[in-house]
Amino acid sequence: MPEMTLLSYLFVFLGGTAAGFIDSIAGGGGMITIPVLLSVGLPPHLALGTNKLQSPFGTLTATLRYGKSGLFDFKKIWPGVVFTFMGAAAGTILIQMISADFLKKAIPLLLSGIFLYTLFKKNLGERQEQSRLKPMIFLLLFGLIVGFYDGFFGPGTGSFWTIGFVTLMGMNLKGATGAAKPMNLTSNATSLVFFLIGGNVLFPVGLIMAAGQVLGTLAGSHLVIKQHPRFVRYAILIIVGATILNTFINYYF
Repeated sequence: MPEMTLLSYLFVFLGGTAAGFIDSIAGGGGMITIPVLLSVGLPPHLALGTNKLQSPFGTLTATLRYGKSGLFDFKKIWPGVVFTFMGAAAGTILIQMISADFLKKAIPLLLSGIFLYTLFKKNLGERQEQSRLKPMIFLLLFGLIVGFYDGFFGPGTGSFWTIGFVTLMGMNLKGATGAAKPMNLTSNATSLVFFLIGGNVLFPVGLIMAAGQVLGTLAGSHLVIKQHPRFVRYAILIIVGATILNTFINYYF
């Protein structure tokens, strides 16, 4: 374990707070937490595992708040949780068996598609629309694919779910943001189990970051519940744009 100072723990807490705020609105918290964990001296495998320890605290907080506010109906989306579990388990198990190079380079391009779609779709998610896929088909496909992706790699998972719920299920942005959280929670918790089995979780650091996650999530979810859906659209543009820039720099340059 690296030597942690009081300043290091404070940095971890503040990083968790910022990530929780961002993640509760549009996803992308891992863009902050993983660099923070690496910067305080955690080796990559411990940083990834510890990140999965703190992530469920924020996503659970957001899931409970959004569910209580009626932003999603768990009875309608629970099959997605099952399929997400299956996908995340497969992704976490297979991460050491197949190359991540292609996926790492493809993700910025996929996120760019989300960014451009959100940018030019001025009224994105401001009202309910007709579903383009049967719910079970959507939940099966996205659960397995996005769940696998989150277990295997991770950045942008919440954004993929949110835009998927809007474009293919006809949800408004508030409802889509809420419905994305149980899926995110499932894939985070599933990955955590396998990192725990591998002994790659640092509890003191993860729990301190988790406390910041909860604080940031409470603030971010409050904004989503109270604000107009257009606010979520702007947040997605900012967060996905920053994620694209970060991933392009990391994986292309």
